[in-house]
Amino acid sequence: MARTERESTPLRRARQARNWTLEDVVEQMDLCAPGGHSGVTPSMVSGWELGRHTTSIGHRKTLCDIYGLPADVLFAHQDEGLSQRAAPHLLVGFPDLQRAMVRVVSEACECLVVMGSRSRDVQYLQAIETALKQRPTLIYYRVLFGPPHHQVLKDHLLRLLKLRDPNDRSVGVKTLHLGIMEDALAPERFFCASERHAVIPIPSLTSHEAFDFGITVGPVPASRLLDHGRQAYAAARRIETVQQISGLNVVRRGQV
Repeated sequence: MARTERESTPLRRARQARNWTLEDVVEQMDLCAPGGHSGVTPSMVSGWELGRHTTSIGHRKTLCDIYGLPADVLFAHQDEGLSQRAAPHLLVGFPDLQRAMVRVVSEACECLVVMGSRSRDVQYLQAIETALKQRPTLIYYRVLFGPPHHQVLKDHLLRLLKLRDPNDRSVGVKTLHLGIMEDALAPERFFCASERHAVIPIPSLTSHEAFDFGITVGPVPASRLLDHGRQAYAAARRIETVQQISGLNVVRRGQV
């Protein structure tokens, strides 16, 4: 759970014990990074300290080295909520799974993150497009893992560019983020998450060909999945022009 500016956390106390500013922490992390640039900003450090955002594994290791403290001490404030009221709920059957995913999309107010390259459910994809039309300030991330498996997903990505310009900042921030992970060794991830809840499809319990089971989780683990998606996008190649999306090969051409 995020803390107010007045509340202290182990990560903040470790910095204050050295009489460092947020900028000092960034400088230390840059010194530890290959090439001398970690990509970390003072606002990121502040978000980590307050528990608004989750520190990635790589940055956790660097901070542990800098402060000389273990991760279970420095990041306890970030991880404590995961074991509290975070039990997942099993979704049984495609109708329940579809309804839950559409609900995540339709109730997203601040941020929506979708991961994966295999989406082909028209109702679900249309729900995403509707959400972006109705809520101009909703920040949307879609990260593919390899090219789209179905033409319907590629068409969806092209329609998103008609709805929003990734370069537009008329609401103060970028609201459309499209990327593709092309590392063949990176495992594909599937989930749909907002600030309220998330749905993670799981292997079918009825058939190796079916897409009909998943789990849904509440706001605490969902917020961690939002950070997961943001980090994946940061590592992805941007596909934010018509030319870039049109150049993607569809894996299963001719299949519905």
